[in-house]
Amino acid sequence: MGGVRSKLRDPTVVAVPFYFATMALEARWLRRRDTGSPSGDYERRDTRSSLLMGTLSLIAPLLAPKVLRPLTPGRGRFGRAVLVGAIGAAAATSIADAFVRRASSRSRPPGWTSDDTEIAQARPAVPVAQTVAGASGVATVALGGLAATTSWAARMAPERLFARRVLPDLGAGLLATAGAVVAWDFIYYWNHRLMHESRYMWAIHVVHHSSEHYNLSTALRQPVAEALGTFLPYSSLCLLGVSPELLTTARGINLLWQYWIHTEAVDSMGRSEAVLNTPSHHRVHHGSQSQYLDRNHGSILIVWDRLFGTFEPEGDRVVYGLTKNIGSFNPFVIVGHEYAEMARDVASASSWGERLGYVVRGPGWARSHRAALEQGARLVTMLAPATASR
Repeated sequence: MGGVRSKLRDPTVVAVPFYFATMALEARWLRRRDTGSPSGDYERRDTRSSLLMGTLSLIAPLLAPKVLRPLTPGRGRFGRAVLVGAIGAAAATSIADAFVRRASSRSRPPGWTSDDTEIAQARPAVPVAQTVAGASGVATVALGGLAATTSWAARMAPERLFARRVLPDLGAGLLATAGAVVAWDFIYYWNHRLMHESRYMWAIHVVHHSSEHYNLSTALRQPVAEALGTFLPYSSLCLLGVSPELLTTARGINLLWQYWIHTEAVDSMGRSEAVLNTPSHHRVHHGSQSQYLDRNHGSILIVWDRLFGTFEPEGDRVVYGLTKNIGSFNPFVIVGHEYAEMARDVASASSWGERLGYVVRGPGWARSHRAALEQGARLVTMLAPATASR
């Protein structure tokens, strides 16, 4: 068994020459066609950003454990400090929230409406408390999230769960590999769906959707901050006898399938599209139109989307990218823009429900909630002069 296992390698590493060869072929094919649409073309800056993100996605898993292990509660030397910091920041936030609520209510005679500026004039300490609540709220979310994600990753380590398996080692034969690939694909569907439906997970995944082009290089534009997520553990398969090495093989096969479906060179694959995820299905997934948002989350198989109500066939020509594109090829912007916006939202929140909503609920909720707040503020501003004149 050890001899078989020693030969198992990560297919994504073995396939690196294949990536560059197929990208060259696709680029040549694109140069020869004339469709009038540049969405699939290799734009130099975009391609360079995708390849850079692909490189960083290979480096990040090597560095993340070394950086995060000391910060893991119960395991790292600074883990306790992270927890204490999160609790302290949460307490400061709650005290500041309470002060703002009390001061604001006391500043308002019955039937009187005011905006934040008028409240600040009535209670000069309110802006200070709001600033404290904003900063400590962000610190609570950051430190609490770090404690949760590092603890989860440590407890779900493949080697740890394989040592506690409830079924015998399945080995590395064809049947075991096929079973591991299908099981990985099922868990991947739910993790992929979660990354679209919860904002702190979307902040990780948005990297992959940030390109307004769709070609094989887009497949390599992979996330680099997966250590900051709480995924359904693929390592749970280790409890059922799937070895960590076989788990790596299943992951690699899954990623290789995802690579080739990032293309406009393949139109339709006929009847196989009832079962398999294909370029047509995955183009939908990268669409920014409303009918395409959060659809077709599968990797190798599309049956999960059909079973769980997230399937959408390709109809209108797909417009790739985000609903609000970032307009940058800077890797720091690509990786961090959603985190920065999420931090701004949390800092502006006035309650724990609002803060957690900005982090845990979907990115669509954050946009609609901000719009509602802005509309309410405009309404208050319009009504204030009329109320004051009474």
